Amino acid sequence: MEQVNHMDRIDKIIEHPLFLYHLRQNQAAEAERRFCRHDMTHFLDVARIGVIISLEEGLKIPRDWIYAAALLHDMGKHIQYEDGTPHELASGRIAPQILQDCGYDQKETTVITEAILKHREKSTAQEKNLSGILYRADKASRPCFACEAEPDCNWKSDKKNRKIKY
Repeated sequence: MEQVNHMDRIDKIIEHPLFLYHLRQNQAAEAERRFCRHDMTHFLDVARIGVIISLEEGLKIPRDWIYAAALLHDMGKHIQYEDGTPHELASGRIAPQILQDCGYDQKETTVITEAILKHREKSTAQEKNLSGILYRADKASRPCFACEAEPDCNWKSDKKNRKIKY
């Protein structure tokens, strides 16, 4: 897969009205949340860790695909709070319009959306593709070792990040 820098498309995502709408909705829904939030800090942590994973594993996944998946993977979290729709499904419904508006073709949109839809499936963990990168980066992004709410967190102890890996 040829590495082409399309980070201009990422700039379009972060300026897209639908992205900004869902980002604000997540912020409002999590304003009082003590635990990990689904915000730009998290999205960028996932993206940057994803790029590191891709480089370390020699996967040659386009950097902007990783950033696009990371920016959009939790867009539907507020919908999960509102009506119980799993956020990966809600996010998977939101992402295609944003991706297409920002210059991603159908193939790219499909690959990125699939990664978003699978980002919570444990079976995806070791895949050597965008879905696997997003899964691993999302889980690795949480700084449990420095979190004041960690003792009250409902994540299982073996899932908590107690050391810095990336």
